[in-house]
Amino acid sequence: MWLRRTAVCAMVVPLAFLVLRDAPVRLAAPESATAKPAAQSGVPRPAIVSRAQWHADESLVKEHAVYTGTVKAVFVHHTGHTNGYDCADAPKMLRAMEEAHVEGEGWDDIGYNFVVDRCGTIYEGRAGGVGRSVRGAHATGFNAHSVGVAALGTYDAGVPVPKALIEGIAKVGAWKLDRSVDPEGIVRMVSTNGDSRYRRGEVVYLHAVAGHRDTYQTYCPGEALYAQLPTIRAEMARMRSRKR
Repeated sequence: MWLRRTAVCAMVVPLAFLVLRDAPVRLAAPESATAKPAAQSGVPRPAIVSRAQWHADESLVKEHAVYTGTVKAVFVHHTGHTNGYDCADAPKMLRAMEEAHVEGEGWDDIGYNFVVDRCGTIYEGRAGGVGRSVRGAHATGFNAHSVGVAALGTYDAGVPVPKALIEGIAKVGAWKLDRSVDPEGIVRMVSTNGDSRYRRGEVVYLHAVAGHRDTYQTYCPGEALYAQLPTIRAEMARMRSRKR
């Protein structure tokens, strides 16, 4: 029987790729579902394929979205899918992932806030409104005040990371990260769950754009994608500087 505190960085897909997954964390005092959109970064919203457009099964969603306020950190993941997929098949892959997260893991909804395919297309993940700070189920202990962006695929050592994918992650991260946060800087966060790398209540200083492995015992987002985080941070900073 699988452990419930496992990482959403990998999915059950047709080729049955299995790694540890994260479970969602329920905060003691979440904001209501009527919370106003969080402060914007000043960077224009990128093109995003909505849940309606990729035909998410809304009947699977168990609870209303929970909002957590200012986005202080972006956590980068990979989904565990094979890398040679046709980008036209991404919506079908997302529907299978949604079903696996909800019916397989018993979660409220898909875990990631956004998913980016290898062609750079950005997809809305967890429901609740892309312009709001929706609490995801992507980083045990650090789901609040963060956004989870997952690369569709498996980016282990030696796997090429497409430029379009890097740019897609940077676009959504630059847009979602609060304007007061430097994408190349460090942020202060507090762990809400002792199942992370840090005990509950511990103050942690992390890169504003971090990998899932930075807060949880996992190899996600894979060696190849993790090595590209400095490039993603720099690209986000460049996008921010163009808007000053």
